[in-house]
Amino acid sequence: MLILSIDTSTTVCSVALHQGDTGALAPVTSLLGCYELFTERTSSARLTTLIQDLVEHTGHQLSDLDAVAVAKGPGSYTGLRIGVSTAKGLCYALDKPLIAINTLEAMAAQIRPYFTSHTLLCPMIDARRMEVYTAFYEADGGEMRPPAAVVVEENSFSDLLAAYPIVFFGDGAAKCKPLLQYHPNALFPDLTVRPSARTVGELAVEAFGAGQFEDVALFEPFYLKDFVGTRPRTPVV
Repeated sequence: MLILSIDTSTTVCSVALHQGDTGALAPVTSLLGCYELFTERTSSARLTTLIQDLVEHTGHQLSDLDAVAVAKGPGSYTGLRIGVSTAKGLCYALDKPLIAINTLEAMAAQIRPYFTSHTLLCPMIDARRMEVYTAFYEADGGEMRPPAAVVVEENSFSDLLAAYPIVFFGDGAAKCKPLLQYHPNALFPDLTVRPSARTVGELAVEAFGAGQFEDVALFEPFYLKDFVGTRPRTPVV
């Protein structure tokens, strides 16, 4: 199958095209192309241009797609809305199924091959101030603790740190490092791990084979917590 993947959950806007085969004993995935744009703001027009260029430059047309995958969150409210609305629009226009992948799970998939099975993987996305979006995954693939919005403190994750080596990574890990770096089980590798359509696509191939599709009409981003906007000031008369 041919899957287009989109990730706009953070400041990195990325699109990828994967060819997958789920007929073998294990899914086989080939990356045909990937564009990543490192900007402070993602616009729907910019994302659409990246998608068109990627599909064209890999010798395909949008009509060739078998599915569209999107990083559903958590992450930036604005970024998630842009990515999900673009993915849903493509699915409507092309009559293709929608696949949604958790952003944190896709981040964990990037570094999973480098660590032993007893190690926990803790991807972190900056959520402003001392808060992060995070989850815990086993290095062999299972979810240990579901995604949550956590305010990082000195005793954060002490129960898990007492039992497992934990790898903290992602742009939110910088908040955690000054507080936890001296714990013998806290690992902060010198790796830059950002959400990317590359790993969204890899997980999407597995989801496609398992028939894990979303209802295009009802699907919404996984914001994890409610948006709190700035209350407008009352004009002085």
